[in-house]
Amino acid sequence: MKYLGLLFLLSHTLASAQVRTIGQIVRLDPALDLLLDQDAPIEILAEGFKWSEGPVWIKNGGYLLFSDVPQNIIFRWKQGEGLSEFLKPSGYTGYGYYSNEPGSNGLTMSRDGRLIAAEHGDRRVSIMPLHDGGKRTLADNHAGKRFNSPNDVVQKSNGDIYFTDPPYGLPKQADDPSRETPVFGVYRIDTTGKTTLLIDNLSRPNGLAFSPDEKTLYVAQSDPGMAAIFAYPVLADGTTGEGRIFFDANPLRKSGLGGLPDGLRVDVQGNLFATGPGGVLVISPEGKLLGRIDTTQSNANCGWGDDGSVLYITAHRYLCRVKTKTKGF
Repeated sequence: MKYLGLLFLLSHTLASAQVRTIGQIVRLDPALDLLLDQDAPIEILAEGFKWSEGPVWIKNGGYLLFSDVPQNIIFRWKQGEGLSEFLKPSGYTGYGYYSNEPGSNGLTMSRDGRLIAAEHGDRRVSIMPLHDGGKRTLADNHAGKRFNSPNDVVQKSNGDIYFTDPPYGLPKQADDPSRETPVFGVYRIDTTGKTTLLIDNLSRPNGLAFSPDEKTLYVAQSDPGMAAIFAYPVLADGTTGEGRIFFDANPLRKSGLGGLPDGLRVDVQGNLFATGPGGVLVISPEGKLLGRIDTTQSNANCGWGDDGSVLYITAHRYLCRVKTKTKGF
């Protein structure tokens, strides 16, 4: 019995030793204690990516999908099974080299259980079933002009789809000769398939998320000269009103923290978990910075998974996760 007990202890110790962690939780306000333990480990689940992005949890399958934009691949990760390739190509179906970031970027699940993807190389927003193929285009132009490179995408509870369109996936980005639209916009695809330009005055719109009551649309701007998260009132017809700066990330950048506002997620209480300078920023509904999940990497995006209390983080070459005390909206 002593031998068996020692063997169990040894195997448990070895299993525990295999869990690799990175970074730390940085507490800036006592209110963070209600959302995160200060000693919560940031686990490394997989690594070796070129630029991981767009994590989305597949509830029915109990697994995570996320993009590697430069590799033009959507990966699948599942507890106990590890990493596998889910879809290639994910965002560029043409021949030969296109750009440094040709693949899919932001991902989300539709209300009817299909995968919606913002695709750089094919310059469109697409939708496809998870199991039997049949991808189709939801939108690839506005007023006859092709998009730049759709970046992130969310769906409202009524079925409308909102997405951002910066130039990051174009071969020469903002200076690419293939650009057709003069703006880097935020768009809506309504349930009839009509695409409307909602916001046309941001220089680098990126991640986006709704507040729990869907009365506010948050949009991250990844501009080194104006790094911020904006808040827009959502009107009754689904369009947006005049925006305001919800969180100014420039002071964090000036303090030496690397990164720019990128992917956003909201918890059930309305707190933002927003990738930006210094990791994943935890911001109250009033716009106060409560703390940071510092992965020591440039963070692209994050997403809720498991029972809703686990935050998955795409941090450059890593896929990470951290257990929270809240749940995602």
